[in-house]
Amino acid sequence: MSFGARALIRLGALKHNLDVIRSLAPGSRVMAVIKANAYGHGMVAVAQHLPDVDAFAVARIHEAICLRENGITVPIVLLSGALDSEELRAAMQWQLELVVHCSEQIELLDSISGGALPVWLKFDTGMNRLGFAPRDATDLLQRLHSIAGVSEVRLMTHLSSADELENSSTDEQLRCFRSIAEKFSGAVSIANSPGILGWPSVAVPQPGFAGECWIRPGIALFGISPFADRTGLDLGLQPVMQFEARLIAVKPLPKGARVGYRGTYENATPTTLGIISAGYGDGYTRQFRDGTPVLINGRRVPLVGKVSMDMIAVDLGPSGTDAVGDIATLWGDGLAVEEVASWANAIPYELVCGIMNREASEVVD
Repeated sequence: MSFGARALIRLGALKHNLDVIRSLAPGSRVMAVIKANAYGHGMVAVAQHLPDVDAFAVARIHEAICLRENGITVPIVLLSGALDSEELRAAMQWQLELVVHCSEQIELLDSISGGALPVWLKFDTGMNRLGFAPRDATDLLQRLHSIAGVSEVRLMTHLSSADELENSSTDEQLRCFRSIAEKFSGAVSIANSPGILGWPSVAVPQPGFAGECWIRPGIALFGISPFADRTGLDLGLQPVMQFEARLIAVKPLPKGARVGYRGTYENATPTTLGIISAGYGDGYTRQFRDGTPVLINGRRVPLVGKVSMDMIAVDLGPSGTDAVGDIATLWGDGLAVEEVASWANAIPYELVCGIMNREASEVVD
């Protein structure tokens, strides 16, 4: 029995979440985004458990190669695109699909021979990050169609504020993208997780769009809400990750005792202190503050003192009967990661992506 912090990954919840997402986007194809080690959940295991998605998307070339080397044969989209000739040759070798977001990538495609790949031409409709200006669409499409290394052109954009349901910028981005896509006969992709869950009009094929509609669920696949005021459970999703550790010490704490580095927490009344085998070396960020809830034996207890590299302290209460070896849930069942994140002024994406896997994750069906 290991006493270190570990993530329990429940693949049955992953399948449930995909079913929910599909029900919200009838008629759309699914590009499952599993970058950053599937948001900390284990990229290869997740991909192997989702054989019926239409494609996967990753951010780095090594992620795509890892998937291919582990037997993933469905299309894989490289969201950053190829950034030099070495990456482009690797993309051709492993038969990837490339996002193209800058003129340098078009020149690179035009300079390489020996194969052809589908590309997703990305437009900046308001994110002001990656992508071309919509006014250049006609010229860009003509150029890409003339390049021997391009087998098919598809269109993509990225929503900047879909997690804010009252923000009109999503409608503005859709109108901007429509001005391009209504003149285009190929596949298009707009909706990320908040787009799928909060903006039904961008998650299904659009009137006037002649090609296939692709959605790109990421965080929602893992049962986590992209909205600040709702959890995944509120949206009908199930958390895939349970992050847990064990009590490694239980001791009395007298009134006035100080806890942890620099003694920043001073105990007001006699109580029982619990030490848990999780810290920032495991991905439990040092930004968590006093009072952060931890779930032990069905009740919430507060974090006290600074988070250390390998352990945290919690107040078990004066009548606590918890014992060494008891499991502490840091987030998961009964303690949503969306709630816990607020105690670190973080977003849940940060917490799950930050899992260090000092102890190997346990993957269950």
